[in-house]
Amino acid sequence: MNSIEIGDKHIGEGHPAYIIAELSGNHGGKIEHALDLLRAAHEAGADAVKLQVYRPDTITLNSDKPDFAIPPDNAWAAYKNLYNLYEYAHTPWTWLPRLFQVAAELGIELFGSVFDETSVDALENHPVKVYKIASPEIVDMALLEKVAKTGKPVIVSTGLALACDIDEAVRCLRTHGCKDIVLLKCTTAYPTPPDEVNLKTIQNLKETFVCHAGLSDHTVGIGVSIAAVALGATVIEKHIKLDNSEVTVDSFFSLTVGEFKSMVSEIRSAEKAIGRVDYDLTQGALLNKHGRRSLYVSAPIKKGQIFSADNIKSVRPGYGLEPKYKPIVLGRKATKDLDIGDRLSWDVIA
Repeated sequence: MNSIEIGDKHIGEGHPAYIIAELSGNHGGKIEHALDLLRAAHEAGADAVKLQVYRPDTITLNSDKPDFAIPPDNAWAAYKNLYNLYEYAHTPWTWLPRLFQVAAELGIELFGSVFDETSVDALENHPVKVYKIASPEIVDMALLEKVAKTGKPVIVSTGLALACDIDEAVRCLRTHGCKDIVLLKCTTAYPTPPDEVNLKTIQNLKETFVCHAGLSDHTVGIGVSIAAVALGATVIEKHIKLDNSEVTVDSFFSLTVGEFKSMVSEIRSAEKAIGRVDYDLTQGALLNKHGRRSLYVSAPIKKGQIFSADNIKSVRPGYGLEPKYKPIVLGRKATKDLDIGDRLSWDVIA
């Protein structure tokens, strides 16, 4: 499977995981906060920052009917209905020119989740190199077709999709010209309990749909994202917030800038640790090879005396004969006097 090129970065095996900082509505309706998050994500080591590009009227209807009500046990119940939630959480499209300008100055990739055809048109006015389809939109074939026809890579979250939905979405994207697809294992629960993540699905997504695969992580903390990379995820998406001082729409499951930076650092360490299949001793291990056990004299032995379990022993360090030779040594004679702590070697064995 070929890698996917996004700017100066690549997605695929043999490349570092592509780490996306999701802004969502954590800007709190303030462009200054959005810009601060953009800068902070760059400083924290993110490869890209993702926006959610919608207006409330492009994602839902302004209705108080029961279908549009937010259930009382939902994390966003205080907003009463979907329109109010999206009115509060959306990123004004008038911010886009400034956000893309600052992203270009920083040298960080900026792109967006799109929710209808007008949001695709809005982003096409800017230097977007990749698109994101959110979990609820995976069933919108017209939107998938529109995005596919841009010819740009598409990242798709699968949090509300059955296998048949994913298959249909991938077929639609490919039919309409999208060659580069990344599927993200995702659980649409906020925050996601770790036992509902099922990271083993990442490899299955890759094999089943012949796509690159990663994780859109809604768990609390950084451990699940690190584990995902160890299991083959080539993309990690995680929400970011400035700090804990302000409550924003998604702050309750988002990482602070410091936590995000720690996640990036630990992922990069994990990638180094994954390494390759190799049974040779590393340079560091060779320095400590003397720590292995070997055969040493454990009681004084006179020349001609027989080696026995009473006078030789397998101990650390490892400068003597290997312990596997002990049965051969037992019953043979010493060629010279030996003292406690002398290493056994073939030249002292008759």
